[in-house]
Amino acid sequence: LLLKKWEKISSKVVSKNKFWSYILEEFEIDGNHRGEYHYVHTGGSTMIIPVTDSKKILLLNQYRYLNKKESLEFPCGSIQENISKEENALKELREESGYSSKDLKYIGEFSPYSGVSDEMCYVFTAGELFHSPLKADFTEDFELHELTFEEVERMIEEGEIWDGMSICSWTIAKKEILKMLKK
Repeated sequence: LLLKKWEKISSKVVSKNKFWSYILEEFEIDGNHRGEYHYVHTGGSTMIIPVTDSKKILLLNQYRYLNKKESLEFPCGSIQENISKEENALKELREESGYSSKDLKYIGEFSPYSGVSDEMCYVFTAGELFHSPLKADFTEDFELHELTFEEVERMIEEGEIWDGMSICSWTIAKKEILKMLKK
């Protein structure tokens, strides 16, 4: 049994900013059922799991406006136009943690909210860190934390780390992180 394919009839940008576009599309299923689909289009994002030479994992505590509380997360940000995923990952790492990496490795990708956005998040690990800060946006205020692998695991299990993108990235990268910690 094949799933029914949706055919796009029209598409329009309702609103746009430098991070994403709000899109409204009309679609048809089986030639006789029509509907509207509203979604957010982005250029994607990169999330980086940095591991220090002392075998600690770097996370950032930051205030999340929509949730009205602080959140412990891995460095992450929207992919800006005209730069590669790797360049964006290093830029975000520098802005948010103050470090860059000589060992940036692509691990995998996932869709953070597939019913609402076409965004794909590209997950990287970063080793061989060195101090190389970039100025962050005025809305970004970070508190850097260094945690052990076990502390990150416990904090996810106990709900102290509640950011879905960080939890998903951790799940995707866990095997690679364990390899990095054994070096």
